[in-house]
Amino acid sequence: MTWWCTGVRWRVGGGPALGWYGEGKGERESPLVFGDVLAFRAVGGRRCLGVWRGGRRTPCPVGAVLSGRGTRAQCAECAGIDRAHSVAADTMTDDPRPYHVYLAWFGSGMVKVGITGVGRGSARLLEQGAVAFTWLGRGPLMAARRAEELLRSALGVPDRIPYAQKRAVRAALPSAGERAGELATAHATAVALAGWPESLERLPCEVVDHAEVFGIEGGAFGIEGGAAGAARAGGEAGGQAGSGRLGGVGVVVSELVEGGVVVGTLVAAAGPDLHLVERMGSPLLERGRELGGGRRLVVDTRLLAGWQLEALGKAERAAADVVSSVPVKPVKEVPAVQGGLF
Repeated sequence: MTWWCTGVRWRVGGGPALGWYGEGKGERESPLVFGDVLAFRAVGGRRCLGVWRGGRRTPCPVGAVLSGRGTRAQCAECAGIDRAHSVAADTMTDDPRPYHVYLAWFGSGMVKVGITGVGRGSARLLEQGAVAFTWLGRGPLMAARRAEELLRSALGVPDRIPYAQKRAVRAALPSAGERAGELATAHATAVALAGWPESLERLPCEVVDHAEVFGIEGGAFGIEGGAAGAARAGGEAGGQAGSGRLGGVGVVVSELVEGGVVVGTLVAAAGPDLHLVERMGSPLLERGRELGGGRRLVVDTRLLAGWQLEALGKAERAAADVVSSVPVKPVKEVPAVQGGLF
């Protein structure tokens, strides 16, 4: 049975998991536990994952082969079908469901505005890698859209922040109190604006912080009780989640290639990004020992989507010459500058 990776999934109140799709078998998940060793090889070529809509996946009609560099595991035809029925692309303006307007915080001076269906709760914020957020309002879709546009035009708050900027600041965040204070200031400024849609209910500022959920705060990281080889279709990761600290952000996978190997200990996850610590010239540290000074590797799991991921066996993981062998690039520092809000 062939299982294709669909990337990271987040559930409110739970941790991250790798999603899998098997044609004729549906969807499955493998929980990801901080402290586990991820060790896998990309095989089978990258394929289009088709269209996900209404809780089910429709396979790509041509089984299109994709490049290993793109962050979207869809061919042009399937992506076009998605856009034709997308709230984000403004092609579903008659959607009767209620929507939240939110402010999301990713780093100092990096606040964005967005909307998400009330029924999804805060799942969208976890998927985006928002370190903290607060709701602004709740109401019909078009009222939520007008409020989003109001904040963009009046305050210069963007509706998108590139993932490269998010991950570049993730290892050096200010305190939770400072994060909450920045969001509270932004919230107060936003709800006081003239032109707020009448049908949109203003909501109080109640900051939710995801730093511990993501594992990017909480003290020094020790590996305890993790099960190796969590990346496998339908597999289960054992052990207990631990606290985590990034210890820096070094390089990011730029492309997945046929036969490319990724090996490292999972220390954190935010949005689509998995933060791993690789071994450097010695066998990978398993559970029960402190992490050494290995290279910090970020895996954008949008690049994993559409691949079959073959778990490495224990003997192969332990071999001194088995290390990550996928193309990488440095995570560049970016200035966190934002105008109108502050």
